[in-house]
Amino acid sequence: MTAIRRGVAALVACSLWPAAATAADDLDSLFDLDKPLAPAEPSGSGLRWSGYAEAAAAYTYEEPAHWSKLRARFELAANGKLGERAKFKLSGRIDADGAYELEDGHYPGPVRRDQRRDLSLREAYIDTSAGDWEFRFGRQHVVWGEVVGIFLADVVSARDMREFFLPEFEALRIPQWAARAEYFGENSYLELLWIPVPSYDEVGKPGADFFPFPLPSDARVHERKPANSIENTNWGVRATHLINGWDLSAFYYRSLDVSPTLYRISPAPTFELRHDRIRQIGGTVSKDLGTFVLKGEAVHTHGRSMNTTDPTAPFGLKASNTFDYIVGVDIPIADRWRFNIQHYGHVISSHEAAMGVERHERGLTLLVNRKFGDDVEAEVLLASSIEHKDYMVRPKVAWRVTPDWRAQVGVDLFGGGQNGLFGRFANRDRVYMELRRWF
Repeated sequence: MTAIRRGVAALVACSLWPAAATAADDLDSLFDLDKPLAPAEPSGSGLRWSGYAEAAAAYTYEEPAHWSKLRARFELAANGKLGERAKFKLSGRIDADGAYELEDGHYPGPVRRDQRRDLSLREAYIDTSAGDWEFRFGRQHVVWGEVVGIFLADVVSARDMREFFLPEFEALRIPQWAARAEYFGENSYLELLWIPVPSYDEVGKPGADFFPFPLPSDARVHERKPANSIENTNWGVRATHLINGWDLSAFYYRSLDVSPTLYRISPAPTFELRHDRIRQIGGTVSKDLGTFVLKGEAVHTHGRSMNTTDPTAPFGLKASNTFDYIVGVDIPIADRWRFNIQHYGHVISSHEAAMGVERHERGLTLLVNRKFGDDVEAEVLLASSIEHKDYMVRPKVAWRVTPDWRAQVGVDLFGGGQNGLFGRFANRDRVYMELRRWF
């Protein structure tokens, strides 16, 4: 994926259930299908354990047909108190994916080693407070976006992109090591953030089903992550104010880009993934208008570079500021139906034809969800690029078998122009199923 596609990809992460809710929620939580109710807060210094176990399978039926996921996942979290003024959370996750053992002839060795197993620390933080201020120190999720499931204004989060934007939001997001201070006023909110050891997107290895960069078959690629130093830390500030029912926020964030930029290195075909220093200014807006909820986000980014075919461009890149925006409405009907419609755009300020994309790239998303009783829901998501005329369609059915068990089946379909964000995965159509048990 070129740098422009990376920007558009951040806009269309709505494949993760866009809806009218707080930024930490997804559509499952809106219909009480995300997890059982949490037990009461632990008393004293006692621990509260929670988590889930999941089995998931996906079969890519386009040629060459293959199993693309046979994964077992286990996540465990512990919550507790440290005296009267502090709480903590510690969680971790382990994955094992048999598809990369079974399909050893389909996937290159680096892909199999990268994706067949994973052990990760999810969250590890301490909470405390003083007056109107609350503080959180450690590995944590930091969500700045208002539009659910979209990483436009959610500039702090890193993401696991090895399965595109197909996983659920809580599985896609990678926490950051951060120190955060939050002030809560009557109609206002202020957040100060410092990230001494940043996390970055996981994009996988060449030859993976959803590796984001189109490269020659003989390309050599490696990633150069920044060293841990005071110069390579991230920081930002965000303020929110409620005015006559309008929830308005603005932020400034200076960081090493969580998403890598592809550098062309001599001798060809050698490439390097680097994380450049960028600055982002943005804002969000949301308003409940009775019959529907309006939400919008906009971000200006300074410091990114776009891939270009211009042979004279250093490293095959052209520096350009960008402007991204999205506006959408979420319409619930009779507590059973939910419609979500969004329009997004990505504008390149220093556009050149050699970039291979339009100066202004636009797209639409539509989600239709129908709840059947208290335990079953069906939905269809359509995301499409206007300029490239490509698309992604994701129908699925979820069934809450018991309060602790959920099963779901679905299909992921891609098509359209081969240069588009979705069309380049036209031979990745797949069917999938998942079974999850919370505890």
